[in-house]
Amino acid sequence: MAAPRSIEIHILGRAYKVACPREEESALIAAADYLDEKTHEIRENSKVIGAERIAIMAGLNLAHELLTHGGGSQIEAARARLTHCNALLDSVLEDQDKLF
Repeated sequence: MAAPRSIEIHILGRAYKVACPREEESALIAAADYLDEKTHEIRENSKVIGAERIAIMAGLNLAHELLTHGGGSQIEAARARLTHCNALLDSVLEDQDKLF
């Protein structure tokens, strides 16, 4: 596995630097694009205000989609992906907090 490198993703118009192994870059970019799309939908179609709340709602919606449309081992894989995504989000948010 290649050493992680920093790539830039965009969520709700904000840029985030995320460490990612080269072989997972396209999957991470696709996930970020999907998350960005979902966060924009929530912001445009609901009364939820604030990036953090929108991110939480998007996370809940995505977790619900994964857990209700998957089955058996897919649920476990979804949980593992969610755990990984949560760790990435925690890392990004921690890095952003240090900037302000």
